[in-house]
Amino acid sequence: MTTPLHILQERFGYSGFRHEQETIITSVLAKKDNLVVMPTGGGKSICFQIPALLQEGLTIVVSPLIALMNDQVQALRQLDIPAGALHSHISSSGKNKIDQQISQGLLKLLYVSPESLLRPAFLEYLKNKSISLFAIDEAHCVSIWGNDFRPEYVKLKMLKEYFPQVPTIALTATADQATQADIVKQLQLSEPKVFLASFERHNIKTTASPGQKRMQQIVGFLRDHPDEPGIIYCLSRKSTEKVASHLQGLGFSCDAYHAGVDSHLRADLQLKFQSDELQIICATIAFGMGIDKPNIRWVIHYNMPKNIEGYYQEIGRGGRDGDPAEALLFYSWADFLNLQSFVDRSDAHETFKNVQRAKLERMWEFATAASCRTNLVLNYFGEYRNHKCNHCDNCISPPKLMDGTRHAQMALSAVIRCGESVGMNMLIDVLRGSYKQEVRAAGFDRIKTFGAGREIPFLDWKHYITQMINQGLLSIDFTDHSKLKRTPLGLPILKNEAKVHLTEFIAQRKSVKTQKAQTDLLPDDVDQGLMARLKSWRLDLARAQGLPAYVILTNKSLEQIAAHKPENATQLLNVDGIGQAKLTKYGDQILAIVAKDT
Repeated sequence: MTTPLHILQERFGYSGFRHEQETIITSVLAKKDNLVVMPTGGGKSICFQIPALLQEGLTIVVSPLIALMNDQVQALRQLDIPAGALHSHISSSGKNKIDQQISQGLLKLLYVSPESLLRPAFLEYLKNKSISLFAIDEAHCVSIWGNDFRPEYVKLKMLKEYFPQVPTIALTATADQATQADIVKQLQLSEPKVFLASFERHNIKTTASPGQKRMQQIVGFLRDHPDEPGIIYCLSRKSTEKVASHLQGLGFSCDAYHAGVDSHLRADLQLKFQSDELQIICATIAFGMGIDKPNIRWVIHYNMPKNIEGYYQEIGRGGRDGDPAEALLFYSWADFLNLQSFVDRSDAHETFKNVQRAKLERMWEFATAASCRTNLVLNYFGEYRNHKCNHCDNCISPPKLMDGTRHAQMALSAVIRCGESVGMNMLIDVLRGSYKQEVRAAGFDRIKTFGAGREIPFLDWKHYITQMINQGLLSIDFTDHSKLKRTPLGLPILKNEAKVHLTEFIAQRKSVKTQKAQTDLLPDDVDQGLMARLKSWRLDLARAQGLPAYVILTNKSLEQIAAHKPENATQLLNVDGIGQAKLTKYGDQILAIVAKDT
């Protein structure tokens, strides 16, 4: 009997599952609803693609972007997996072909936008078909608490009304606890199993730097990373063009990508970047969603992003092959005010705007943090931890710390005595003994901790409490007007069983110089001449088929070939990413290239 592992090895060419993929697949095959929160590059797609091949009927994959759908479909067809996509760029003949494949039971995966899926005529059409699974990709789009709320996603709850017996798997790379709960509610998932993979990206070094002399810092960074592909994210179209023009003038292989660029040119730029013909893309956030290019070595944010979810998703486009990558973030108060004005001027509901303001403040806290940046992100997503990551600038070059245990005990005690019903500013007013009307009306002037920290200035308190949030001792509940709540990490502090270390408040902290990671991307035993010939062969093949080069084979697969120099088909099947389909398509050509070299 065919098993998930057999499909993984034969079709996808990998020897074993990663993270909780196998457990998730087992749950899907048991017809359970599932919520999967797994970082970018963690292997979410496998969790519904393998069940699609093991079950009778059609798996419907809901996806928000055409580029995302096309990339997935191209990659699956390379593996001889029958997949298709329905969107506005598909011709009438293409749609008719997909209809025939569905009617004949030949199609296993259909990628579709929420707008297309929820058309009444299409829903009625599907009711007469055998549907095995609904996979909702980018599921955070369904939630007002998510980083990319899309009203059309909310209507997906209709799927449970039309297809009550069909299980749903919701997948996202970024969802805090409020967003996770809202995804379950909005999609009407029935007693779903929730799988949370760790958000830690061990192979990505993260650095944040004040935004003075950004171009000078970027040029220095690029000269330390010669020929390494990367993305520079900018807030505006004008910035992308300005940065790209400057780098082009210095001889870098670089171009600008934004919504104002002609669509054909955008597609050409994306293909050149994916095929390693273009080293650097300067882009707005319109670029990158669903881009599976595995060998991006660095991601730079020229401007501060609007929330941690977006930032973490964007840096996750670096190092998808598991090799070292770097993320460099520039920030300034002007960035913060600019992003805040975007929120204030929007026509969104005030509740949504308040959530976005709170998330922007957390992003600012991340940028200016003096403690472990990885812990801040993990704690933000509810994965509470307080030991060093050793791959962020604050761990590699830590600022000077002080004993902040007493400060933390005062703050934690005040939060508890206030019934976990206050935000940061009100908490500071209580700690400093303010007799503001709001404090007295709530009776907080009568609690034991009132005025316990009156000798500490307001801005100092804000600095300390922010660090406590970053360290996971306190959390911000966005669903309850951004009120502060205690976490499991706070109890040992209150019991004097653990100490807290904080940095003293300084008006402006000096930036930490980014150092180049001391790691060779190619192991010593890789024949780099053979590697170059394999890349050239792959590029010619990709151009002929109109595909990104990595869809043919990833750099990691080519490195293994160039290192081990397989002599026959059996040895070639031991290369990660080469299964039976790719062996049939490309095996003879690869073996001929290797044989000519030996």
